[in-house]
Amino acid sequence: MTRTELNKFSAVLKAKQAEAARTLGRREGLTIERTPDALDEVQFAAARELSTRHLEREAGLLREVRAALDRIADGSYGVCLHCEDDISQKRLKAVPWATLCIACQEDSDHNREPEVEHERFLRAA
Repeated sequence: MTRTELNKFSAVLKAKQAEAARTLGRREGLTIERTPDALDEVQFAAARELSTRHLEREAGLLREVRAALDRIADGSYGVCLHCEDDISQKRLKAVPWATLCIACQEDSDHNREPEVEHERFLRAA
């Protein structure tokens, strides 16, 4: 991969990182509101749960983006973490933080071995 291509991916990843960080800063949906109406309590609890899940998703995305930026810095960006083949440019353009090539991602989606390697790498980041 050329330095120009890496710079483009780096810019996209940095923009996504900033966006995810801004989203994580918004936590107004997590406030606990007490109300005498039991139905309102249930509705507020459901809204809090939804907000919590959204924040968890964004935090996971932020970890993946930071890991991708680290891979750019150490020269391993664009290489599948499982089979060590190159990840296609088309896939990286669609998902710049991808850690697995299409074949390994499909195996991972079907709960086969590559998921173990993928998760171990993300935990280390």
